Amino acid sequence: MPLKRAIGASNTVLARSAPTILNQAWGGEHYFWDGRASSLEDQVKGPIESSDEMNMPLPELVKRLTNIPGYKKWFETVFPDEGVSSASIAKAIATFERTVVTGFAPFDAWISGDEAAISQSAKRGFVLFNGKANCAACHTGWNFTDNRFHDTGLRSDDIGRGRIEPANSMAMHAFKTSSLRDITKRAPYMHDGSLPTLRAVVSHYIFGGVARPSLSPKLPRADLETTEIDDILAFLETLTDIKQVIALPVLPN
Repeated sequence: MPLKRAIGASNTVLARSAPTILNQAWGGEHYFWDGRASSLEDQVKGPIESSDEMNMPLPELVKRLTNIPGYKKWFETVFPDEGVSSASIAKAIATFERTVVTGFAPFDAWISGDEAAISQSAKRGFVLFNGKANCAACHTGWNFTDNRFHDTGLRSDDIGRGRIEPANSMAMHAFKTSSLRDITKRAPYMHDGSLPTLRAVVSHYIFGGVARPSLSPKLPRADLETTEIDDILAFLETLTDIKQVIALPVLPN
């Protein structure tokens, strides 16, 4: 069973769950749940050096990779002016992350004209998602995210984006909107893994949430029937792509 939060060095339980790297090639201008990194290259360096995560100083990582002939050869081939360096390591990992993309989902087949690709329940859910439930206020576009930060009312001491923008009252307890692509594969949910199922997430947005000044005005206030929630969940399930066969590379050792 997936863990609520990420595990780092020496089995340290981190304060947040690991954000998805799916479709981060289109991740906007901010990365991590709180947006503290301005690029994927900056994002890469954070977990490597964090004492709670990989706990690996970049100079030590450069030394270790340089001592592995296969890595030394390929870094010198791909980065002839740099070889193995902190910058080239960040570029290599960020470039890989940009290749981790979701595939063609039943929703995409439906949008392309195949009326039989999704159920009638899912079609009703799509209408609710964009209308009465107001989910599309934040989960917008083909990747179903605005790449912005919102306080969704979770009860937590973590102030999220508020640490980055302390003068912005609406940044308090705000976290980056996650893409809904492949969402059925990514439980538990939210920045802290506190909601175990998609039904719990939908229920939280509709019925729950801590009332505080920073609470996002975009949160739904709709009074949805159980059948309408079922329809929204049916729609969300259509965003999971059809199984792909991926060839794994042979890595130096």
